[in-house]
Amino acid sequence: MNRRQKAILTNIITVIIITVLAVVAMINFKDWINRSEAVRAMEYLGKITLQYRKEHGSVPPQSYVDRVEEDLPGGVRLGSLQYRGLWISFESPGDEILAYAEKKYPSSFLHNGFVVLRLDGRVEWMGEEEFKKLLAKQQSPMERQMLKQ
Repeated sequence: MNRRQKAILTNIITVIIITVLAVVAMINFKDWINRSEAVRAMEYLGKITLQYRKEHGSVPPQSYVDRVEEDLPGGVRLGSLQYRGLWISFESPGDEILAYAEKKYPSSFLHNGFVVLRLDGRVEWMGEEEFKKLLAKQQSPMERQMLKQ
């Protein structure tokens, strides 16, 4: 192989490597954007539920959240929203989980987890294990039974 052939081969390999890295980066960037949009939608839902609580003294019913969910900016990225308003009482602490949505990612850079809305309006990303432990502590036996059905 002469010098020119080696240079061409080196250039081709370099282009292939850069292309593969760019494709992987774009796939992970897409997942990161989806996750960011899901968090943003949940933050907006948090503002709406806090406003409802301020006006009515309790968390909104499921039907209200279902109507609002359709118009949330970025709400498409939430996926299946689970609302726990039925299980929230006046004595519930501010860190009680009000709503959550599971997000699964095929990428190796972002891990599966949940976008969580707390009763006090905070929104956070939680890993699967942490979320499942917290939810298990906060769920009543009746709620667990209803979710199994």
